[in-house]
Formats: sequence, C-alpha cells, structure tokens
Amino acid sequence: MSRITRIDIDDQGFAALTPEIEQERKVAIYDLLEDNSFALPSKGDIAAPAGPFAMGLAVREGRLVFDLRSESDEPVAAFHLSFGPFRQVVKDYFQICKSYFEAVKRLPPSQIEAIDMARRGIHNEGARVLQERLEGKAELDIDTARRLFTLICVLTPGT
Repeated sequence: MSRITRIDIDDQGFAALTPEIEQERKVAIYDLLEDNSFALPSKGDIAAPAGPFAMGLAVREGRLVFDLRSESDEPVAAFHLSFGPFRQVVKDYFQICKSYFEAVKRLPPSQIEAIDMARRGIHNEGARVLQERLEGKAELDIDTARRLFTLICVLTPGT
C-alpha cells in the first residue's frame, strides 16, 4: 500500500495556533489519513520501500524534516528540505486565510467566495511547490500534497 497511515507532527516550541488554523490542521490530518497517495520511488536497481508509512513532520536545524517509517516503526527514509522555496507561498496563504476568516464574519457570500477561490489557488501553488521539492524523493498526488502543505504551514517558522 503506497499511502500514509499515521502522521506525527512535532510542533514543540511553536506559538499556539489560532482556533481557525488548528481546525484546518485537524481537517488536513483527518483528510490525509482517509485518502492519500504517497510512494517512494525505486533508486536504480534498489526496489522502492513498500508502504504503508508512518510520517513524522518536524523542524530541525531550520529545515523541514519528513521522517518516514514502516508501520512497525522501522526507519524507511528521511527528507530534509529548506524552507526557502515555501516562505512566500506560506506567507501569502496565511494572509489570505486571515482575510477569509474575517470575511466569513462580515461579508456577503459572493465576496467570501472570491476570497476562498484565491485561497484555494494559493493552496494549490503550495502543493505544487511541495511536489517539486519532493521530486525524485517521493511520489504524491495533488490532494495529498495540498493536505501536507497545510501541515507544513503550521510548522513554518514565523507563523
């Protein structure tokens, strides 16, 4: 099975999340575990490690760390990614989320819908950046990348 069946997020030391962002995180985890596609590619003559996988997400030494393990907790792979390529899209995503959460409280549905469309566009861009950064390391579909991008936002320094 090429999928993630458990996700552990190490967010120790980060500021408390707003209720809205905490809800998005919970939904992303739930949706990710319900439906995802995540596989590791073969490396030359070496067969790809089989899933399912338990994934740990953390920030260590200023880098985003994906720690993949088998369901029996044996190490399978680890990826360390720079935050650099994510910074602008994460910043844009948090700004549009803030606008969206404020709009829901006071604007008519047509304006809320326009802001939500922009939010989804930025979210898709973040997912594409993640897919690009994981190219050759992992294979994931756009929905899995979107859900992981949401979780990355929570771990991004300065959020």
